[in-house]
Amino acid sequence: MPTLTRLAPPAVRPQNPCFSSGPCAKRPGWSLAALESALVGRSHRAGAGKKRLQEVITRSRQILGIPDDYKLGIVPASDTGAVEMALWSLLGPRGVDVFAWESFGQGWVTDIIRQLKLSDTRVMSADYGQLPDLHQYQPDRDCVFTWNGTTSGVCVPHADWIPADRQGLTICDATSAAFAMPLDWPRLDVVTWSWQKVLGGEAAHGMLALSPRAVARLESYKPQWPLPKLFRLTSGGKLIAGIFEADTINTPSMLAVEDALDGLRWAESVGGLSGLIARSRRNLAAIERWLAGFPHFQFLAAAQRTRSNTSVCLKFAADFQSWEREAQAALAKKIVTRLEQEKAGFDLGAYRDAPPGLRIWAGATVETSDLEALFPWIEWALEESRA
Repeated sequence: MPTLTRLAPPAVRPQNPCFSSGPCAKRPGWSLAALESALVGRSHRAGAGKKRLQEVITRSRQILGIPDDYKLGIVPASDTGAVEMALWSLLGPRGVDVFAWESFGQGWVTDIIRQLKLSDTRVMSADYGQLPDLHQYQPDRDCVFTWNGTTSGVCVPHADWIPADRQGLTICDATSAAFAMPLDWPRLDVVTWSWQKVLGGEAAHGMLALSPRAVARLESYKPQWPLPKLFRLTSGGKLIAGIFEADTINTPSMLAVEDALDGLRWAESVGGLSGLIARSRRNLAAIERWLAGFPHFQFLAAAQRTRSNTSVCLKFAADFQSWEREAQAALAKKIVTRLEQEKAGFDLGAYRDAPPGLRIWAGATVETSDLEALFPWIEWALEESRA
């Protein structure tokens, strides 16, 4: 049985104890005052509303370094809606290679096989903490993968495994990677994300980026299944240009739009993409230093090169591995509950399908000082939960 030393409650709490992996912590210094200029009560189709929506698109493109010939639009239903639009609109004319190593990737597998019923589908999967062999991808096929596994803390280290001269399309769910990890745009044909991850925005809205190759597929291929209105990207065999010019399919929340703009302006103030990545990497480094001296937790990601610098997932270390999964899960729940009771850290539980442990959001909106204040509380909560 692990030996734990009795600790007194830490004296300092994180100034912002929000460590949820979605919706994520608001940017430092955020308050409701950031939304005072929101166009509430106004039509999103009016000139002023469309201008705000276009500003989200323009600033996102500039910060992420999206190529000029890629289309970028705001779509409904968060990142999930953006991915679903891509899967239902683009897949079918070629075989599909799907890589899955956590719950959301497995969800795309379910869509492709059980909903779209694409028989020529190869699934390359791996357990939580592992990454499948990405070099199994065959470039004459379409490819679907998540850049960062939000529920496993395992990310792809690069996109070199995707040939530049591929014939198929690559569809990348990048919701917890965009604005925190460098995306290799020339190797990605469809990229999706949401405002509520790295930018700390509000939910329900997604972003969809399409390469010229993806647009060509949309305009030359008609799926054999009916498409709901929310999924339709073409009309009369042509791309619906308005979607990518601030004319959204459905009614967006102008409060959420204002919040997204606030996050994008803050991102620019901290150095744009390079500044955002640096902040996330500093946070990951702080967690690495802490775990080097605290033996009761370890990274779920088996390889250091695949460790996420946003959704950092931890499992119990070797001294707890003899415990049954149910016992580990019960202990993790007690720890999370104690942290919430003390207002020292919120929403730190591991995803329900993942190995028992903790999940700490370390994206750019999280201050390293708040993480450093959190660590002693986790140590204390572990001891209290074992008492």
